[in-house]
Amino acid sequence: MSYLDDILKSRRDTRHFTADEVPEEVIQKALQAGHWAPSVGLTDATKYYIIKSPEVKSAVKNLFSDYNTKAAGLTDNPEQKEQYQSLKLEAIEEAPIGLIIAYDRSVLNQFTIGTVGSNEAVKFSSVCAAQNIWLSLTEQGYGMGWVSILNYYQFKKIIHLPENMEPLGYFCIGKPATNYDNQPMLQQLNWKQKSEAPDCTEIKTIVKEEVPNFQFNSQVTNKNKTAFRQLLQDKIDSKTKPVGALGILEDLAFQLGNVFETLNPKIKNPNIVVFAADHGIANHGVSAYPQDVTRQMVHNFLEGGAAINVFCNQNNIALSIVDSGVNYDFPTNAKLIPAKIAKGTQSFLHVPAMSETELELCFEKGKSIVDDIAKTGSNCIGFGEMGIGNTSTAAVLMSLLTGFPIEECVGKGTGVEDEKLLQKQNILQKAIENYSGQALLAEQLAYFGGFEIMQMAGGMLTAYDHNMLILVDGFICSVAFLIASKMNPNINENAVFCHVSAENAHQKLLNYLGAKPILNLDLRLGEGTGCAIAFPILKSAEAFLNEMATFENAGVSRK
Repeated sequence: MSYLDDILKSRRDTRHFTADEVPEEVIQKALQAGHWAPSVGLTDATKYYIIKSPEVKSAVKNLFSDYNTKAAGLTDNPEQKEQYQSLKLEAIEEAPIGLIIAYDRSVLNQFTIGTVGSNEAVKFSSVCAAQNIWLSLTEQGYGMGWVSILNYYQFKKIIHLPENMEPLGYFCIGKPATNYDNQPMLQQLNWKQKSEAPDCTEIKTIVKEEVPNFQFNSQVTNKNKTAFRQLLQDKIDSKTKPVGALGILEDLAFQLGNVFETLNPKIKNPNIVVFAADHGIANHGVSAYPQDVTRQMVHNFLEGGAAINVFCNQNNIALSIVDSGVNYDFPTNAKLIPAKIAKGTQSFLHVPAMSETELELCFEKGKSIVDDIAKTGSNCIGFGEMGIGNTSTAAVLMSLLTGFPIEECVGKGTGVEDEKLLQKQNILQKAIENYSGQALLAEQLAYFGGFEIMQMAGGMLTAYDHNMLILVDGFICSVAFLIASKMNPNINENAVFCHVSAENAHQKLLNYLGAKPILNLDLRLGEGTGCAIAFPILKSAEAFLNEMATFENAGVSRK
């Protein structure tokens, strides 16, 4: 066995350190080893930050403690929880040196060899650097522990990391106080046994997946409901009120009856579906929040802590969360609908966001999701979204599909300031100018689209086919509806636009669609929250149509 084999076999994630100082030359040699690691596209995106301050260590330790407590609550097994709480999973304050290994995602602002196909490739380079540092320290008689149980957003704030710098975690460096009996610490403490040999399987065949070819310019004939609609309008007008006195409620009642094709419409098993995905354009600083917030918010949805959870609970609406393409691997037992196309789209500043095959797969996934919801007996479906950078994607799509200048389609999204808003606008204008493809719907959607937006569009078209009421949330969802309406204009009959958002472009888009939103509350949260908040008004429309007396049966004289 070679010396390297010995190091690899004995290497441990160190959690117990002596008080010995770490010589400067040891650190420099380890950092040089990290610098020698492979760097995708020779970007040199990996950056290092040394921590010696007790104050900084204490702040990081507090962040760890908060999330460690949260982690312990993820198991319902009392024995496992007790065992987890007994583990020492960090040595932030005990280790002489703290090291932050981070990667600069702003390198993706320029075309980078090796990143097309995976926006995470730059991160992978930094992981290689971490591995090299770990090996170098071990060879020199020192150790390193990787602390990842942290709120990364708060972590970046307390150490003043620039918005474009993404940390892999906090690393503890020092002289190991034990060799853990020459085995992984978690194995020594009977948490789990590491397998003796690598798991390797030879792949000998390929699987060809047939993706249905969606018609992006289909012509759909309208259903003839003239006689029924007159009966429905007569019923509304016969209620004990002046004609039109209930305003938009009367329009909604007519729409309910028309969509469900009955004079006594009843909303059944309402469901709001939140589609989540990441966007390559987010790497160019078009959002006030880092991309990882998409993943964090999906966890928040799953844990019941988001606004959409609260409003769905309030109104007894089922909530479904879809992983359309989040840049993260969720546990397979998460209560998610798995529809991941890829870990985020590519940056359309340089290349197509997705292939046309991926675009068609988005529509197929959206269709399948709504088909399954329709099978539950649901006849009312709301659409929501989550994805850092998706207002940029939506703005470009709106500009291309309506002909409006991009500056009229760009908004603050998650809250960018005026200077950054202008930067966002310039980036999107440049992306449009870089586009050399044809003005065909499918090509434009593939080049500039987002996975969650395309899946929503496919889902909306399918909801129409099932005679479902389609609740449309804010700006991004309205752009998805714009796409769906280009493919089937009749879908407008089924759409309820729940609110007009604080994004200026949303009002302009609603005017373009001829839509009359129910609410104007200055919302700009997304998640489908507008759908949930507007839902009681739909129930009021249903109630008055079904329960309110007519002039005849109440014995009230007409005008």
